[in-house]
Amino acid sequence: MNKSDRHAVILRLVREREIATQDELAQALRELGFEVVQTTVSRDITELGLVKVRGVSGRLIYAPATGVNGQRRQTQLAEAFKRWALSCASSGNLVVLTTPPGFAGALAQEVDDARLPHVLATLAGENTILVVAREGVTGAELGEELRNEFLAGIDFENETRS
Repeated sequence: MNKSDRHAVILRLVREREIATQDELAQALRELGFEVVQTTVSRDITELGLVKVRGVSGRLIYAPATGVNGQRRQTQLAEAFKRWALSCASSGNLVVLTTPPGFAGALAQEVDDARLPHVLATLAGENTILVVAREGVTGAELGEELRNEFLAGIDFENETRS
């Protein structure tokens, strides 16, 4: 199982369980067949942008940034794009994002969690994400929106195709 699989499982775990420590997260991953050490879990938490929030039990627990206010969510998504997006191209009603190998799933999850109004769905492979625009929005419009909101200052030359 690779890093993107592990990242997807971590995001699922912190949504479904109250996980308060790196050790608890490592144990939950081990129960699911992932052989991890504390340093790997620590790196994953940072890469996924997990934050600590107050859980139902009153303990501070890990959560995806979606549990935080809207401005923080936008900042987290922008950081994820800047950290992982290598290119942004559009065609028809699609935007194609590329990432380093293993990071497409994590970035797609961030886009899904943000519930952006013009995004219908994402589909992630190892290093490529298809972002499907909602009806009435072209891929070029959505690509431009993503670049303006989350990739300001990064120039993807010749990446827009209609």
